[in-house]
Amino acid sequence: MHNDFSDLIEMYRKQIHLFKQFKNVIVDCFVLEPSLNTTTNPTIHSIKARLKDPDHLAEKIARKLSDPDAEPITTDNFFSRITDLSGVRVLHLYQDQFPKIHEFIDRKIREGDWYLAETPKAYSWDPEAREFFEKLGLEVKLKESHYTSIHYLIKPKPDSIVCCEIQVRTLFEEIWGEIDHTINYPSPSQSRACKEQLRVLSKLVSTGTRLADSIFRVHSDPQG
Repeated sequence: MHNDFSDLIEMYRKQIHLFKQFKNVIVDCFVLEPSLNTTTNPTIHSIKARLKDPDHLAEKIARKLSDPDAEPITTDNFFSRITDLSGVRVLHLYQDQFPKIHEFIDRKIREGDWYLAETPKAYSWDPEAREFFEKLGLEVKLKESHYTSIHYLIKPKPDSIVCCEIQVRTLFEEIWGEIDHTINYPSPSQSRACKEQLRVLSKLVSTGTRLADSIFRVHSDPQG
């Protein structure tokens, strides 16, 4: 029987202000952190933030339930099952900048300002990147699409219904993500050629990121 999920959507509408408040707090924390926003060579290039549109939420729930083994989504577990209602994306130029961003997030958690809803994940297909992220204590996952990004699920307190997904990625990875999103959302592309081209593009993105790292290493130590 068709379900428009109106009860779940209405529940989100009533609480959306809380998600917006916490999203704004997280953005401000990144924007106002001096160590990440130096005048020369800032660690953060730019920040994007968004809330899930209630009008598009039914599609999200339906996709979540498309797996025949998926647990039902109810008013009791809705906020724990749908964890990307609020999102902040932190973009940086090259991978060597990431440890500073990770340390900032880790410090906010250690000091009790933020709480992890689950173990942070680094999505990457690249073996060298896997080693890099694992040394920082991140759980590395492989997606068939070759999607690359680091995800943190953050709460303002452990028992809060509010959760914000922080994504951290390079500008190269952001370009890939925007192209993938355009052709695969809300419905995945059925073109085998597109899927293969996206995999090729992900390898070019990885190459670009490594080259950017090399450029900045030489720039900082030209005699090295």
